[in-house]
Amino acid sequence: MDFDAYARTAVDIVNAPLESMQDLAALFGEDSWQTAEATERDLIAFRRARKRLREVFEHGSSGRDVAAVAELNALLEAYPMQPRISGHDTHDWHMHVTGRGSSVSSELLAGAAWGLAVWLCEHGSARFGVCADERCGNVYLDTSSNCCRRFCSERCATRSHVAAHRARKRAAETGATRAPAQVGAGEADRAVVTA
Repeated sequence: MDFDAYARTAVDIVNAPLESMQDLAALFGEDSWQTAEATERDLIAFRRARKRLREVFEHGSSGRDVAAVAELNALLEAYPMQPRISGHDTHDWHMHVTGRGSSVSSELLAGAAWGLAVWLCEHGSARFGVCADERCGNVYLDTSSNCCRRFCSERCATRSHVAAHRARKRAAETGATRAPAQVGAGEADRAVVTA
């Protein structure tokens, strides 16, 4: 059973726009059976759950383990799961987590809550992250070897580092042009001569 895949489903749900049925279809993927079976009720259920799933990541990334556990327990209760043995032929049996309801949302949300719960128990809530790029806000699962990941993607990391570099460069240039004005009268002339 690939618990990480269920935890990644939670990440995908939180990071998805979920404004329309097309957004929901994009979440599932083009060839998914879920796209054909999803309803407006599922879209509403995903929107509600997304907020609660995000809270788990926010609690975990800010060191509030007890709050993350409490929210996950509430999600597990709200979206009860039922394990099932599944397979495409008799040699490929594997476990799946399904929801007890018959809707697409109950199925995926049960798996997402279960995946995050297993992730927390195996890796700790500090491995739940919220992107440090203030323009992003996506969540992620920190799989780094030393729990030091700060961004949801390399793109956000690069964008943030470039912005910080440019800000330092502007500050240095602004500081260089202001320096003579801050130096006392007569000292500015000496500063120019020695430079």
